[in-house]
Amino acid sequence: MTNISALGGSSAPAAATAKPAGSTLDYSAFLKLLIAQMKNQDPTEPMDTAQYMGQLAAFSQVEQSVSANAKLDSLITSSALQIADAAVGRTVTSADGSVTGQVASVRIASEAPVATLTDGREITLGAGIRLA
Repeated sequence: MTNISALGGSSAPAAATAKPAGSTLDYSAFLKLLIAQMKNQDPTEPMDTAQYMGQLAAFSQVEQSVSANAKLDSLITSSALQIADAAVGRTVTSADGSVTGQVASVRIASEAPVATLTDGREITLGAGIRLA
């Protein structure tokens, strides 16, 4: 038997990866804010060079964060596809042993891959699930 977490499944709770609503500024909004500030600054008293450089550094960090998040999303999707590929046609058993059956198909859901068994039942492929 193979434990799903050994195939790349995450055992971290979903709440730990959730973003708090309204607490982040996305890339395009940050860029619009920076451009608006530059357009509307007083030409007789331009922005301090140190402040300007600090804002450009922050802009660069936001850009890098967006890129890193896109790569992480790609890795998570790849991991889910590997789990799905490994599960199709095999026998799966739930963590508590209450559900067992052969996997007919797998769909990728937002939280984790969900296996549909040959008898029509569904089981989320996550931590503690065993494949035989």
